[in-house]
Amino acid sequence: MSLRYSCLILDHDDTAVNSTSEIHYPAHVEVMRRLRPEATPVSLENWFRKNFDPGLMEFLKKELEFNDEEIEVEFEVWREFTTNRFPEFYPGFIDIIREFKKRGGIVAVVSHSEADIIRQHYETATNGNIFIPDTIHGWTMDSEKRKPSPYPVTEIMKQFSLSKEDVLVVDDLKPGVEMAKAAGVPIAAAGWSHQIGEIKAFMKANCQVYFDDPEAFGRYVLNQ
Repeated sequence: MSLRYSCLILDHDDTAVNSTSEIHYPAHVEVMRRLRPEATPVSLENWFRKNFDPGLMEFLKKELEFNDEEIEVEFEVWREFTTNRFPEFYPGFIDIIREFKKRGGIVAVVSHSEADIIRQHYETATNGNIFIPDTIHGWTMDSEKRKPSPYPVTEIMKQFSLSKEDVLVVDDLKPGVEMAKAAGVPIAAAGWSHQIGEIKAFMKANCQVYFDDPEAFGRYVLNQ
């Protein structure tokens, strides 16, 4: 059976793995304990909102007014948490993309997590039967080369000689939508990681398709 798209460009955090609640938010709480002990960190729900809009770096720099040294502390703590904790993949997700790849599809990842961490998550989850995405574009300090810039998408299309119609971006937040729109490719919403009303409404309004669970995503991309 033919695939609906030749290439999936997958987000990682809260699309493939349940990492915000397990890793990224606890890391931020620890940062606030060290740098702003007198302040109360935003709630988990509001942390999702800040990552959605205005985005992580804008939140840290403009709302929390972190200076460059404090941004470096945030990164160091985040790295400490991400290298020592392993989030669970959402049920069925690995099986879906493995089947997609088996049928000849290309699997790429574009994420704000670091590429080596993403690769480690896949290696750990597959228990020796290793499945690694064909290419991974992780976090970079160069804002022109990370979401919401279209750069990762255009580079993937060049690498694999793909047209815009061949590609589907799958993401749970606004930066992924903005990246896909800037690159002129379709975007699907991973709606299974949270149920925050304004984020859900935005994703439904701005994505070609919205999935409530990985099973629905799998049926769609595998053309079942």
